[in-house]
Amino acid sequence: MIRILYRPEGGHSRSDLKLEELPPALKDPGGLLWVDFQAEPPEICEPILLQTFGFHPLAVDDALQETHVPRVDDWGSYLYLVLAAIRLHDESGPHIDTLELDAFLGHNYLVTHHDLPIPSVDQVWIACQRDERHLEKDVDHLLYKLVDELAASYMVVIEQLDDAIENTQDEVFEKPTSSTLETIFALKRALIQLRRVLTPQREVLNKLARGDFAVIDAQDRVFFRDVYDHLVRMHDITESLRDLVGGAVDTYLSVINNRMNDIMKTLTVITTLFMPISFVAGFFGMNFFAPATPLAAWTDQPAFVIMLAVTLLTPIGILLWIRRRGWL
Repeated sequence: MIRILYRPEGGHSRSDLKLEELPPALKDPGGLLWVDFQAEPPEICEPILLQTFGFHPLAVDDALQETHVPRVDDWGSYLYLVLAAIRLHDESGPHIDTLELDAFLGHNYLVTHHDLPIPSVDQVWIACQRDERHLEKDVDHLLYKLVDELAASYMVVIEQLDDAIENTQDEVFEKPTSSTLETIFALKRALIQLRRVLTPQREVLNKLARGDFAVIDAQDRVFFRDVYDHLVRMHDITESLRDLVGGAVDTYLSVINNRMNDIMKTLTVITTLFMPISFVAGFFGMNFFAPATPLAAWTDQPAFVIMLAVTLLTPIGILLWIRRRGWL
């Protein structure tokens, strides 16, 4: 899908622009053009990016073929940016998926490319269609709106991870199981993935806020600095969450050790109680005293079968009781 949003100088925005109308729109120095490529095959995107916009083949190849961490490249008349969007899955444990968003920023245009739908891009697109005031400023302000929406989506994922960590901590203290430990390590992996996104994304915003780029107005750098401050704060929160997860692992091990101590104490008491009985029965023998009267009913085959059944069923019953208590 190719979406085009164009606001000519002194006119109203249009979203019905055709591909053959892109060259005249690019020549409008006071206009604003946003072209969004979503899930389009490379053979369709490449001619437009190379011929219509005149981007360098290496930059186009990076946008269409390769996967990179967030970065920014200055090509003089335009910037090539790799941004990252994230989403959290909690089907078989917390897991973060990274969605790459490639962007080309020129003096009067913004070109975005992504293989999968990104909610932040859709939200900015809808906002620009509903309110033309978002398109009245320069195109670098449009890029700011995009990266700001991406940063807001990061905060949503961080809050979800925070809630998941809190629930896991409660589970550790109430009734920890092996699945609890799996959840803890899944949260740890998710936080590592989040850090791998936040750290380079923060550096991209730092360059946009402090770099001397021709396509970014000096007055608009303060907006990118604001997003950079948000990412710095999110990075600090992520580090705090990693400490909480590490503490949850230590707490889990402590709780399991305490439960094991309680189990060993109970088993020790049981063993201590039955040890004298076992000693007496083993030392004197079960037939030490001869019966004063004939007791054939206690020594025939039914009595032997009953005694054998009791002997076999008793340890099975104890095993089931131990499993019910959660000791095994």
